[in-house]
Amino acid sequence: MTDAWWRDAVIYQVYLRSFLDSDGDGVGDLEGLRGRLDHLQDLGVDGLWLNPCYPSPGADHGYDVADYTGIDAAYGGLPAFDRLLADVEGRGMKLLMDLVPNHCSAEHPWFQAALRGEHRERFIFRDGRIAPDGTEGPPNNWLSAFGGPAWTRVPDGQWYLHSFDPAQPDFDWRNEEVAAFFDDVLRFWFDRGVHGMRIDVAHMLFKNADLPDWDHYPDYNPHGQNQPEVHDVLRRWRSLADSYDRDLTLVGEIWVPTVGDLALYLREDELPQAFYFDLLLTPWDPDRFRTSIERGLEQIAATGATITWTLANHDVHRTVSRYGLLRRDGGPDSRPRGPVDLALGTRRARAAMMLLLALPGSVYLYQGEELGLPEVIELPDEVRQDPTFRRSGPADYGRDGCRVPLPWTPDPATAFGFSPTGRSWLPQPAGFASYTGDNPTLELHRKALALRRSIDGPLTWLSAGRDDVLVFSRGDLVNVTVFGDAPCPVPWTDVLLTSADPLPGAVAGGSTTWFRTGA
Repeated sequence: MTDAWWRDAVIYQVYLRSFLDSDGDGVGDLEGLRGRLDHLQDLGVDGLWLNPCYPSPGADHGYDVADYTGIDAAYGGLPAFDRLLADVEGRGMKLLMDLVPNHCSAEHPWFQAALRGEHRERFIFRDGRIAPDGTEGPPNNWLSAFGGPAWTRVPDGQWYLHSFDPAQPDFDWRNEEVAAFFDDVLRFWFDRGVHGMRIDVAHMLFKNADLPDWDHYPDYNPHGQNQPEVHDVLRRWRSLADSYDRDLTLVGEIWVPTVGDLALYLREDELPQAFYFDLLLTPWDPDRFRTSIERGLEQIAATGATITWTLANHDVHRTVSRYGLLRRDGGPDSRPRGPVDLALGTRRARAAMMLLLALPGSVYLYQGEELGLPEVIELPDEVRQDPTFRRSGPADYGRDGCRVPLPWTPDPATAFGFSPTGRSWLPQPAGFASYTGDNPTLELHRKALALRRSIDGPLTWLSAGRDDVLVFSRGDLVNVTVFGDAPCPVPWTDVLLTSADPLPGAVAGGSTTWFRTGA
């Protein structure tokens, strides 16, 4: 499948509830997205990935799935989905769904049955253990990724595992019923016509069967993820996808300690793609950018898989705010806290986007990045809805700030064009008005995506004579990214595109320029 469409595709991630509201309830929906497909087509992307829009009580806004083969009525139901899929295909684009196989909603019929004592083997239920003082506690000391304990007790005394929120009980993937169920889920959506699946926390499906304690938090817990058995499931899914007579992709969300660990998921008979988060977590530093890119080329591309690059998604702070951070005052690597220089962050985010699009492989762009939106930090605590914030307290702002509904027009009466009634499930800052209309960052994305289609060939590093500059070529294109503030003189003159104001014979500080060499 060396010529499969997904190997060099640019996919636009749609966090549906924040994209566009068509019916005025303050929540984005499928008809809203369908009405803005012109935006995605004009942007130049090859397809879109929908975050979960299945029926869900919304404890984690869709990542707590109550029905894996439906579409939530709030988003328009299956008829709206079918209309969207037809329109997407009619524009020559692809549509990917989001599979959530590690856990479901506590309101899923299977878990409701388990609470009644039926088929508990589909989930990870265990008896508690007795402490030296005679009190009973959870089966082990694991913590939830959202903060707090990873176990909740039910009325009859047993405990169930939830790697995230208590409203998201983990499946027990050692039960064949679970595996067979998800085979059917994949077939349902592939038969309906979708072109691939992004797989949520694909590395977490299996836990160490003995559920041993882990005493080294907040370090990565190796007992709760990245178990060898997961690879059998991924082979099973790859075989299922390959049985169709069209190119389907499976894109893993995989957080593992090393790039070498990630490469093990990308063997020929396993996942065709997995997000390369190594670069996303890399700060604005030329040596670390180059090292991360080289790791990807050496360890991921070497497997025969395409590298799947991204700098942003619905779980991390937006690139403008991450790259504009002046001082880190706390928070995880993906959501650092501290003062931000938005002008500096905008300049660097534009430069990073162009560098990213010049790399070989596939690219995922998160909605709103093309507008240059910053992270919305100043949300009042009472409006925040992310369970990460609720369970971790002030140590982590959570993920609401990158999920604030998009602005489309400067009119605040319509929530900046998001909703005809002006309602918005998260409040938008007044400054969002400046990101609408004639937006230079949006125009830069359009031009870069159009030019990207002509970029081909392997990456070759070139010398700039300066430590703060990265230069590489691909075919007859040369990418120059200046990480420092001072302009960098260059010998190339045929400018294709620049992320900052052009300088004769030089590339501005904190910017990227693409040159054509004529080679």
